[in-house]
Amino acid sequence: MSTLRKSTTEIAMKKGLSVCFTLLRDESGQDLIEYAIVAGLIGLGAVISMSNLTTKIRTAFGTIGNELTNAV
Repeated sequence: MSTLRKSTTEIAMKKGLSVCFTLLRDESGQDLIEYAIVAGLIGLGAVISMSNLTTKIRTAFGTIGNELTNAV
């Protein structure tokens, strides 16, 4: 009986290893992951540049507001 269990366990392990090796060799989803990483980097760059841009815009409007206040 233990021989039967061992052989069943060995078969299950071999099937599991076969599935793992098949998944490791499969590259069908790789492009999607690469696109997701690129999109994430573009989004991060946009957020960083927008925060820098908002600081410059805030400074420009503050300067314009001060000049208008001083002119009146």
